[in-house]
Amino acid sequence: MATVFKKPHALKDLSLHYCPGCTHGIIHRIIAEVIDELEIEGTTIGVSPVGCAYNNYEYFHVDMVQAAHGRAPAVATGIKRVHPDNYVFTYQGDGDLAAIGTAEIIHAATRGEKITTVFVNNAIYGMTSGQMAPTTLMNQVTTTSPFGRKPEIHGFPIKVCELLSQLEGAVYVERTSVHDVKNIRNTKEAIKKAFKVQQANKGFSIVEVLSTCPTNWGLNPIDSLKWLESNMLPFYPLGNFKGKDLEV
Repeated sequence: MATVFKKPHALKDLSLHYCPGCTHGIIHRIIAEVIDELEIEGTTIGVSPVGCAYNNYEYFHVDMVQAAHGRAPAVATGIKRVHPDNYVFTYQGDGDLAAIGTAEIIHAATRGEKITTVFVNNAIYGMTSGQMAPTTLMNQVTTTSPFGRKPEIHGFPIKVCELLSQLEGAVYVERTSVHDVKNIRNTKEAIKKAFKVQQANKGFSIVEVLSTCPTNWGLNPIDSLKWLESNMLPFYPLGNFKGKDLEV
């Protein structure tokens, strides 16, 4: 009998530590499938964040480095400059990338560092009990915005793709989601293109992936997917923000 579906080799055969319904696992699998299909397992180096995915270095069959909170783009920059022929990617959440790591991601992008960033946006701080994140939506209730996010108190959410797409060094910027099968497939294509941009030595690439946090949203896994679709997509529109026609 022919095998039509199996775990990608680049993903270790381990149980993931994430909460039930969390879509980090889906994104991990997508990255591993891309690594397999591009046949780059032996030449890929990942940088782990601080946050829910802090220990994803346990899950991939590639070299991984743990960075301090928010510093993954800086660490990846050093790795890529020392090993220019390797594929280097960062895996970061919205608190890691868009809060404490804002300077690192902006300057890595504007320098055109030839690295790939996978940015997971679930609109909340997941690991540290559900505080408001830079990406938390207006009126969204969190542990630190119990009456909802208000612009006069908390400011407005940061739209990372729209921000980074203005920088000349960023050559491929895309926002996707993993709330249904169609968008999971689109996310895979975007991440594969981001790696190909690095392969072609073009410049900085980032894929923002809208994700869920059932635990801190206070929803079951199915309802969290619906919440993402109903609430996040209108504010964070999916699509390409830069590099749509880039040849790689």
